[in-house]
Amino acid sequence: MGNGSVNVFELINLPGVASGILVILVTWLLVSFVSSLTRRLGQQFADRRLKINQTSTLFRFVIWFVGLLLATLLSVRLSDEAVLALTGTAAVTIGFALKDLASSVLAGIIILVDRPFQVGDRVTFAGIYGEVREIGLRSVRLITLDDNVVTIPNNKFLTDVVSSGNWGSLDMLVQMDFYIGLDADVSRAKELVGEAITTSRFAYMEKPWTVLVNAVVHENYLAVRLRAKVYVLDVQYEMALQTDVTERVLMSFRKHEIHPPVILTRSAGPA
Repeated sequence: MGNGSVNVFELINLPGVASGILVILVTWLLVSFVSSLTRRLGQQFADRRLKINQTSTLFRFVIWFVGLLLATLLSVRLSDEAVLALTGTAAVTIGFALKDLASSVLAGIIILVDRPFQVGDRVTFAGIYGEVREIGLRSVRLITLDDNVVTIPNNKFLTDVVSSGNWGSLDMLVQMDFYIGLDADVSRAKELVGEAITTSRFAYMEKPWTVLVNAVVHENYLAVRLRAKVYVLDVQYEMALQTDVTERVLMSFRKHEIHPPVILTRSAGPA
């Protein structure tokens, strides 16, 4: 073309496109292999599962970055005219069409460096609670407790608040509330909750636990709340711990006739 302009199609290295596609395929297979190996190692070495997942995330990130860069270099002619044309056209494309993608990739790098959370953490973000299963080039994937996969763009984490329950540790503090009537034996109830905690196989007794007692208004009526705080042995047993302790507490309450709150009503009598 005249006037020093460059045809976009002239920038494409047709013989290298096939090689670029092959590189992307190999990159995808390599990332899949790393993910599969990570799952097997995590099951074999449960006490190091989080560290293995975090290392795997970094490896996958680097593999994708190198693979995409190599595929681009193979598929595009990097002559002086090509570089000049790419500088003009790609800048506009990245600035508009790929703005969100570019910001998400940059945010992913910031997340890996700053580490507000890590793979394996139980986090709460925008009202969503779940485990971080993957930190990718574009997004973070959470698995909720009801087994839903939630995909969140990386750049969202740069402006919104996210809380991590365990921040890289296997154990995590779990809170459970139990409500009893105002006339119940509070001391005995507190003792029974403590017994349920200390006898649970999912509780991590190396860290302190406690049972707090408060008089509260629960669902529009007065009650005594016993709030149990205990660390779970492994975050993957969070629900198992809550179920185990709750079952033990309810059985003990029935056995010792510790009743839940009741709503007292009174009649207005005859007119």
